[in-house]
Amino acid sequence: MSSLDQLTAEQDQSIAQAMERDGRRLRNYIRKHVVDLEAAEDILQEVFVELVEAYRLVKPIEQVSGWLFRVAKNRIIDRFRGRKLESLSEAKYGEDDDVAVSLEDLLPSPDSGPEAAYARSVLLDEIDEALDEIPPEQRSVFIAHEWEGYSFKELAAETGVSVNTLLSRKHYAVQHLRNRLQSIYQEFVKK
Repeated sequence: MSSLDQLTAEQDQSIAQAMERDGRRLRNYIRKHVVDLEAAEDILQEVFVELVEAYRLVKPIEQVSGWLFRVAKNRIIDRFRGRKLESLSEAKYGEDDDVAVSLEDLLPSPDSGPEAAYARSVLLDEIDEALDEIPPEQRSVFIAHEWEGYSFKELAAETGVSVNTLLSRKHYAVQHLRNRLQSIYQEFVKK
């Protein structure tokens, strides 16, 4: 057996061990943040593909478990940032009024100069942090409804949780976001 074949065999064994050891916990971690089962599985596969690529490029990974979870978190963030940018332009706020306002309209335009781009970045980061602070069941309902476009009826059918409970969970999530982001808003108003 050549040294290259031996290296490949060792890499395959390390990859298999990592997948066996961390696969279940990693899947649960991703599912906690991503409501859509298919999207969660896609992210899990992306993480393992990156692991294989890292081993094949002979990039030393000291703490494989920590690395896997860091990559998963980055993939989840990438997915939500992409979804946010798509869904931010959809009119959702004030639909009952004559003037519908999208979340995109509420954020500073990234084209309005460096200060506006910075404010926008700070607000999006604060929204991410605020969502991390709320209980998982509230976070998942908020994300599924606001950013992934699920109706409460669809969520109830998928999760087995009543529509009223889902509405209540989203209400608490929105309350927390309002309270959390109020201080940020006040800081920007002072300037």
